[in-house]
Amino acid sequence: MDKEKVIECLNELLENELAGVVRYSHYAFMVFGHNRIPICSWLRSQAQESLTHANQIGEHITALGGHPSLKIGSLLESNKHKINDILKESLGHETHQVSVLHKLLKMVEGKSILLEEFAREMIVDEEMHIAEVEKMIKEPK
Repeated sequence: MDKEKVIECLNELLENELAGVVRYSHYAFMVFGHNRIPICSWLRSQAQESLTHANQIGEHITALGGHPSLKIGSLLESNKHKINDILKESLGHETHQVSVLHKLLKMVEGKSILLEEFAREMIVDEEMHIAEVEKMIKEPK
């Protein structure tokens, strides 16, 4: 296992999760209307989940002897704050994170059960989140 490449990948994941904390917090601020309370609550729970993931990733980085990044992943302000726009942006963020997690999984598969299982668990979490968001975007028939 190329430790430096794994640490680099973990740092990318860390930066994306930290961006998720900011992104979901911002989204929660921007929700208005009748469904504000449950939607804000859900968005804030996503921000908390991103922070939890960031903490887990940081611990893996330091366990490998690496230095956790202080950078935050890409944050683009689209100025679109309708619920579906927010959900679609969220979907893009989560889909990107899954692709990086798959990259990590390939790097550690068969080399570190700890990191392999961590990557798999994270992929499951993110794919479940993607499925949930897709259902939220879908119009009822």
